[in-house]
Amino acid sequence: METLNIAIFGCGTVGGGVAKIITEINDDLTSRANTKIVLKKIVELCPAKAAERFNLPLSLFCGDGNDLSGIEANQFIQDIISSKEIDLVVETIGGKSDFVYNLCLDILNSGKHLVTANKSLLAERGKTIFETAETRNLKIGFEAAVCGAIPIIKTIQESFTGDKILSVSGIMNGTSNYILTQMQNEKLEFSEALRMAQESGYAEADPLLDINGGDAGHKLILLIKLAFGIDVSKEDLSISGIENITKEDIDFASEIGAKIKLICYAKKVNGDIYATVRPMLVKNSNFLSEVSGTTNAVRINNKYSGIHFLVGKGAGSTETAMSIVSDIVFIARYGDKAQNIRAKEQRNLADARQFVFPYLITFHTGNFPGTTGFIATAIGKQEINIETVSHNRHSGEKAVFSVATMPCTLGQIENAIEEIRSEKPGMLLSEPKIMPILY
Repeated sequence: METLNIAIFGCGTVGGGVAKIITEINDDLTSRANTKIVLKKIVELCPAKAAERFNLPLSLFCGDGNDLSGIEANQFIQDIISSKEIDLVVETIGGKSDFVYNLCLDILNSGKHLVTANKSLLAERGKTIFETAETRNLKIGFEAAVCGAIPIIKTIQESFTGDKILSVSGIMNGTSNYILTQMQNEKLEFSEALRMAQESGYAEADPLLDINGGDAGHKLILLIKLAFGIDVSKEDLSISGIENITKEDIDFASEIGAKIKLICYAKKVNGDIYATVRPMLVKNSNFLSEVSGTTNAVRINNKYSGIHFLVGKGAGSTETAMSIVSDIVFIARYGDKAQNIRAKEQRNLADARQFVFPYLITFHTGNFPGTTGFIATAIGKQEINIETVSHNRHSGEKAVFSVATMPCTLGQIENAIEEIRSEKPGMLLSEPKIMPILY
């Protein structure tokens, strides 16, 4: 039986989970891979702490068991990269720094396969990494980079090769989904729900990438590459976060039978790719509206096989680690027959302003007679049909109401708002909030 020797760089939450799974069910993994999977070495700055946390033999760690300096750790990393004994490296250091980027290239250029959960690196700097793997006839496993334990990468790469993907959408960030769920269920403001997420360990002390849509955007870029075979840049992707969602928005969503979710959405229309990450009002008839807490869910619409949902944990030590281990087994089992991601071309996404959705527009206005009628008329002039208009909510000299439209483009709505500003300069007290409605 052949042997696949593995090293792990970084033994934190994910790397420790990988080591734990490999050591605990090694016989099962070996049987599935038809290859002896051997964890040879782990490079970790605090080995004793990691060994205790994950119940691992201290002998697996580089060094004498004492904490390593950065220089010492880097020397062990270079020794492993140079070693002919190691066949595959698991990178769980994380981040998109030059150090990690060059480290991944060094791993591949040394003739070793690479498995990583590093979504930001692959989404923003992955082109050269994938090209290097292709040139060297090596494999990159990154199942864990998108939605943790959900096998979305292999599903697209393997299970749907006999079909054509029309659209991909879903909830791909557990922190934002937890916050929105708490706002919905507990009637909380955003700041209160964020604090609860941090106290529960679902949000970092600095939650910026989770709440501003950046983390979800990285995942969508990788899925666009897989589903449609093109490379896109983060700068080309329209991204909005949840930091400006209010209790008021939650209430307006409820009025039209919907819940607010941070949605990743990509659809191919006549050869153009429309893609965005932004809060959407998901109708209660759509399964995604019921996905709550930190759970992730991906909806794939195929030409021949129809709609599919994949639901599961989007983060967590053993959940994410399981996906990394599955990549290891896959590479061990199929070797050269396993295919890397292949993007045919670099292409700009279509203008998101021209993507057709029904929308909910929320207006904050002065409390003047005829305001609702004037705004509805301005919307109608842009050939937008209105489905419903909410009741005005008054507070002193201010009013707020929402308009739900039939399918139209964001550009049409922006033109209507510009006309309102032009004809009634003091009517709008703030920028109207525009959110797509997802059926």
